[in-house]
Amino acid sequence: MIKLQQDAEGFIRMNRHFPDSVLVAVTFADGTVEELTGRRLNQAYDEALAEYRVQNHLDAKGFSRSPKKTGSGNKIDFVPVRPGMGG
Repeated sequence: MIKLQQDAEGFIRMNRHFPDSVLVAVTFADGTVEELTGRRLNQAYDEALAEYRVQNHLDAKGFSRSPKKTGSGNKIDFVPVRPGMGG
């Protein structure tokens, strides 16, 4: 089991997908603990990555289509989480 702690802004550090079947215990800022599957956290990661790309005007693969070269949009490090995500 993997254990993660939510920070004060509502995020967990997650810079990659977890195996779908792994259980992850997330301790939220309010002290509650919830067990989530890797599959559910991977969905949250994908949603956060898609939102990041939209906000930064990147395409679905994370590349900027403007003439100016920018950093890769293929990776994020923090994912928003909230109690009740698992059910």
